[in-house]
Amino acid sequence: MTTPVFIDTSALYAALDASDGHHARAAAGWNLLLDALADGSAVAVTHGSVLVEATALVQHRLGMGAVRDLQDRLVSLIDVEWVDRNRHDRALTALLAAGRRTVSLVDWTSFELMRELAIDVAFSFDENFEQQGFRAWH
Repeated sequence: MTTPVFIDTSALYAALDASDGHHARAAAGWNLLLDALADGSAVAVTHGSVLVEATALVQHRLGMGAVRDLQDRLVSLIDVEWVDRNRHDRALTALLAAGRRTVSLVDWTSFELMRELAIDVAFSFDENFEQQGFRAWH
């Protein structure tokens, strides 16, 4: 059985930034994921808004070389779902209904996509995923 694993910005960023407090766990998590991808027991999934968010964060904090690493080493392994108008609207509705400043539109988009695709595992260091009932990969 193939387990879909949602990939969040926090896992992408921590894998690239050696000074990030989650870097060691991110590296270990990516190694496990690489093994699972290789043997077909997992598939990595994210959405376009995560890629925009991660790219902007990496570019600003780590520079263009790290953006290249992000794309070549990590994003190339991930199936990307694109955010259409319906997904965006569902996520925005959830954001407004929740009324919480600490959960971003990108996160609500992630939660909506995970529910839509029946993904219950997230590779993330963001506690909001577990608060929404998703299991952690790492």
